[in-house]
Amino acid sequence: MIKTHKRKKSTRQNGRGMGTHGSGARKNKRKSGNKGGIGMSGSGKRADHKKTLITKLYGNAYFGKQGVTSRGTKRDKRKRINLQDIELNLEKYGKKKAEGFEIDLKDYKILGKGEVKNKLVIKAKEASQSAIKKVKEAGGEILIIKKEKAIEKIAK
Repeated sequence: MIKTHKRKKSTRQNGRGMGTHGSGARKNKRKSGNKGGIGMSGSGKRADHKKTLITKLYGNAYFGKQGVTSRGTKRDKRKRINLQDIELNLEKYGKKKAEGFEIDLKDYKILGKGEVKNKLVIKAKEASQSAIKKVKEAGGEILIIKKEKAIEKIAK
């Protein structure tokens, strides 16, 4: 049997006959100032009533400071790449030549994770000992490029 007439929500939400529609006391049914503001405002230190929403959306790292850094500490922004990533994307990083794959990664440090199957000639800023060893075993080489400015300063 199908319901022909659905009961209105307002008739069910009387809130013990107080006319508050289930919002508790009459003073609670006010504008957004009652909940700390509209939207995400009022979601600061003492926003326990919004904490569940925020943790669901952003996780537990939303509140408070994260990590300990002194003022002078700079983040290490040097680019690094593993041999396995180079091996998987040879066409992206380099060109096939007669002497093997020629790869130009001037801004990167080459790290030694992964296996080398092809002969690679890599130009890089830095390279780990394990990376150099693995590339040499496969018949290739890593050419380390040094900045010209640094060499000029030493010469003067």
